[in-house]
Amino acid sequence: MDRTDRRFEHVDVNLSILFTELPLLRRPAAAAAAGFTAVELWWPWPRDPTPGRAELDALRAALESAGTRLVGLNFYAGELPGPDRGALSLPGEESDRFRANVEVAADFARSVGCTALNALYGNRIEGVDPEAQDALALENLTLAARAADRVGATLLIEALGAAESPHYPLVSAAAAVEVAERVNKATGLDNAAFLMDLYHLARNGEDLPRVIETYADRTGHVQIADVPGRGAPGTGALDIPALLDQLRAAGYDGWIGLEYKPDGPSAESFGWLAGDPADRH
Repeated sequence: MDRTDRRFEHVDVNLSILFTELPLLRRPAAAAAAGFTAVELWWPWPRDPTPGRAELDALRAALESAGTRLVGLNFYAGELPGPDRGALSLPGEESDRFRANVEVAADFARSVGCTALNALYGNRIEGVDPEAQDALALENLTLAARAADRVGATLLIEALGAAESPHYPLVSAAAAVEVAERVNKATGLDNAAFLMDLYHLARNGEDLPRVIETYADRTGHVQIADVPGRGAPGTGALDIPALLDQLRAAGYDGWIGLEYKPDGPSAESFGWLAGDPADRH
């Protein structure tokens, strides 16, 4: 693809899965050196929902020094990657941790111009009534939506892959969109939207063109990786350029987050992208 190809405009790189061969604070500069001006992150302190000011300031300084904008941030979700898949529907300590994190994450997002906050739903817990978990989830998502609205951000709801996340209840586009609509109805803010992760949806066997046709107008962020190995586009079976063409044609003009596992050094994994590094904005 030549540099006139516009499918890869507004591409960002997820620094929680790429450039992980480097310490966290060196990753923004590495992304910038590879030509990216936008990045996203899972919550960078997986066991600390309320890190001290020094840690938050250090990450902010690393982003600013590199000239990278944080365009997406997860709320506290436990250990990722790992067995955890969010905290907001988990009764007890983990829910308390999520609640403690909400304002911290929202304030950090505002301080760096981040306009999308992703809230992972959390696993089903054996012996706990699923309806009780759903009620707790709605309560906490309402809290998160209001915090996101306060800082001018969208609240994202993501479906994960059933094979990798067998206890996570949102494993279809329809399920994630339904939760987003439930949150919007509860708050009246209309700022909850679908995070369309093409890798997870494809692993679940969804018809991706149909998902795009049906839900593009309710999508607040897109993430990509190839199937089945979660590698860079071109390493698997998905025609990602065609899917991005369809997304753009459907009116989606937001960020495309690279959330794949590099096969080797991260900086060498971007050869599939069209155009010069300066075009990745």
